[in-house]
Parts: sequence; C-alpha cells; structure tokens
Amino acid sequence: MHTKIVKSILSAQNGMNIYRGCQHGCIYCDARSYCYNMEHEFDDIEVKINAPELLEEALKSKRKKCMIGTGGMSDPYMPLEEEFRLTRKCMQIVNQYGFGMTLQTKSDRCLQDFDLMKSINNNSKFVLQTTLTTFDENLCKILEPNVCTTKARFEMLKKCRDEKIPTVVWLSPFMPYINDTYENIQGLLDYCVEAEVKGIICFGIGLTLRDGDRQYCYKNLDEYFKGMKEKYIKTFGNSYELSSPRNSELMKLIYEVCKRNKIICGIKECFEYLHKYEEKNKQISFFD
Repeated sequence: MHTKIVKSILSAQNGMNIYRGCQHGCIYCDARSYCYNMEHEFDDIEVKINAPELLEEALKSKRKKCMIGTGGMSDPYMPLEEEFRLTRKCMQIVNQYGFGMTLQTKSDRCLQDFDLMKSINNNSKFVLQTTLTTFDENLCKILEPNVCTTKARFEMLKKCRDEKIPTVVWLSPFMPYINDTYENIQGLLDYCVEAEVKGIICFGIGLTLRDGDRQYCYKNLDEYFKGMKEKYIKTFGNSYELSSPRNSELMKLIYEVCKRNKIICGIKECFEYLHKYEEKNKQISFFD
C-alpha cells in the first residue's frame, strides 16, 4: 500500500476511484489488465489520500446536481477502507452538497455507511451496485477469495430493499465450464427477484481476458481447476471474449425472469437509470 496526492478525482462522467488496485483477489479481475497502464503493482494499492478534498472542490463548482459514481475499477470497500475511511468521507461530501450517488462494491463492509446511503437516497438517489458471480458459496470462495460471499451480498441487497434503496446487480463473469450453468444463473436470479433489484446488467455469459488479467486467471485455474487452463487455450486461444457455449439459452433465461418481474435488463436502460439524478425533497414554492 502507498498513498498518493492526486491532481483530480472526478472523471468527465462524474465517476471516481478512491483507490487503485484491489485486495479482493478475484481470479477473473479485468482491472489487472496491462492496458490500464497502472504504474505500480496491482496488489500495491494506491490510496488517493486527498480524494475528499478534491471531490468537495469539484462539487462546489458544479452548476447542476448529478449522480456521482465510484467503484468502477477499484472496490471502494476493500479492507484498507477500515483504516482510511475515504469512501465514507466522500459520501459525507456528496450528502452535504445534495448530489446523488451510485456505488459499486462486492463487500458488505458498505453497510457500515448505511446511514449515509439512506440519507443520500432520502434527498436525491443512492443506488447500490454489486456483482453476483456464483450461487455456490464454496466456489465463490475460490473465484472471489478475499471478499464476502454471495449470500452476504444477497443479505446486503435485502437490507437495501427494506429501506427502499434501489439496487442494480451485475451478473458476471460466468467462466466457461465452471459457473456457466443453469442452476447457477437461476439461483442468482432467485436472489435478485427476492431482493427486488431495480436492474440487472449482464453483457453475456462468458469471460473477458487480456494481458495481465489472463496470466493471473490462468495461474489460478492451474491451482484450483486442473486441466482447465489447457481447455481454455485450446478452445479460445488468445481471444478477448471467451463466450460460453450456453450463452444463448442462459441469456434467454435472464431476459425472461427480468421481464416477468419488471426488472430493467437492457444495458442502455440500466446505465440511463444509474446516471439519472433525482431530487426527492425539492421545496415547493407558493409562486410555482
């Protein structure tokens, strides 16, 4: 771990990554890919120590309220957050200035800031996003070793449901011949339906691998799934997209369940919802 003073924190799309790198160790992690030009080892987490100050400066200068996002590349609730509490500080600033927020995490550590999630959602909109990969808890501990299990994330989603905090689930990735099964997808969908999620994002049943990500994934395949690396190489070569042979039937299942339960599942529609700012407690003027 190392700290860094950075010059800016918000992207043009109002997203931010408070940390760079990740401690969760997911064996499929695309963020490890060399194309992102990280200047340090992925496991040597960069802590953007001045993120809250930069965020406050940015929000002060904005003419229109909007949704602020975090967690797209590095989980804002990795264990280091316990020490630095930068995510909480940024949430406090978002709340103070009346902006909306969407936060993506695989960790139920986010519940320690449930008070801020509720406050932001009461005034504008807070959307919690999480990834669900496997219904099998034992497999989850292999694919995502240093993060809470799928069942814990399901409980997190239900807690949001009970407080009327909207949630969006990323169903991904589904590693060919490992978790691309009907039973797995149906189990995850059952969780989503019970938790009354607002939307489901799924780009397809499969996996993407690039240099950096591929080597780390293959190392783990060798350790936990004997012969699977060779099967991947033989079947997919160096392809970026490793599409499951069951893609069509399983995507059909996802669309059917979403339609039946009125869950947003179009990629465009989900992202439009995530970026749409809503102000709930706007003062009504007698002169309107």
